[in-house]
Amino acid sequence: MTTPTREIHLARRPTGPPDAETFAFVDRLLPAPADGQVVVRNLALSIDPYMRPRMNDEPSYVKPYEIGKALLGGAVGEVIASANSSIPRGTKVLHSSGWREHALLSGDQVKVIADGPFPLSYHLGVLGMPGFTAYLGLMHIAEFRPGDIVFVSAAGGAVGGLVGQFARLSDAGKVIGSAGSEEKAAYVLKDLGFHAAINYRSEEPLLTQLRRASPEGVDVYFDNVGGEHLSATLEVMRDHGRIALCGTISSYNGGSGTTVPGNMFKAVAKRLTLKGFLTLDHEPVRPAFEAAVTDWLASGQLHYRETSTSGLDSMPAAFAGMLQGSNTGKAIVMLPG
Repeated sequence: MTTPTREIHLARRPTGPPDAETFAFVDRLLPAPADGQVVVRNLALSIDPYMRPRMNDEPSYVKPYEIGKALLGGAVGEVIASANSSIPRGTKVLHSSGWREHALLSGDQVKVIADGPFPLSYHLGVLGMPGFTAYLGLMHIAEFRPGDIVFVSAAGGAVGGLVGQFARLSDAGKVIGSAGSEEKAAYVLKDLGFHAAINYRSEEPLLTQLRRASPEGVDVYFDNVGGEHLSATLEVMRDHGRIALCGTISSYNGGSGTTVPGNMFKAVAKRLTLKGFLTLDHEPVRPAFEAAVTDWLASGQLHYRETSTSGLDSMPAAFAGMLQGSNTGKAIVMLPG
């Protein structure tokens, strides 16, 4: 039997923030699964910052999205038709064919999700790519040590909020986070348990706030933003500090700020280590991440929050909002079950 469905295609490459003309909704009929394939009804779709650079026609670590074809992203769902004996109907799976209601996939394109105590959508966030990014970047790329003073940008988002909590739960000396509003800064401070929070959109300069929050300096910086954040942090880094370069969201929509600051000589003078990373290069670390985060969640020590919208129609606006910082925690789109 065929499966009627809808998916979102890239209609044109955006210049600046994506808008309604960036996307096209397309109706399709998926064929019955061939041998080894499954049809998945998506239940939750991930929205992530990395998707915006993929809309540009530029070489990167992954191919750009193609105009006229469905966009891709993390998704979790339920198998509703199967020609694969290892993945029967009713199996819950994780895969990379989001931005659509259903997906026809081969068995090697899905990861079976075992039954557990946590919501299925957690596998798009705290138990998925954002959580692994946070753990890997802090523990292995920045080589976190107990007692370190840690600064995290975009601390109210999916990755940053977890970085700060992982540091706190691992005996950091101090954890400081930046966020884009007073409300988010309060969330970072009260709900996530950071020691200090900065509203980088206030009238007071970011560097002034950072120096007040940690007059003794910073050992580890987890950078999700680039631009002014990186520039300010270079000023307060301690000698031999470590910086994990995760993202540069300040530049994703073609903003006026520069990703590489003009005071980079500070990195030389202070003998800093700045290292970019991708999770796909570090799969051997995943078991340690899963064990640690599962324990923290089960014990109630780890706070996790999602900002969800409903229905495929909401996805373009939710994506644009995420890039502007409208979400707190992980941004997802829920689809009817």
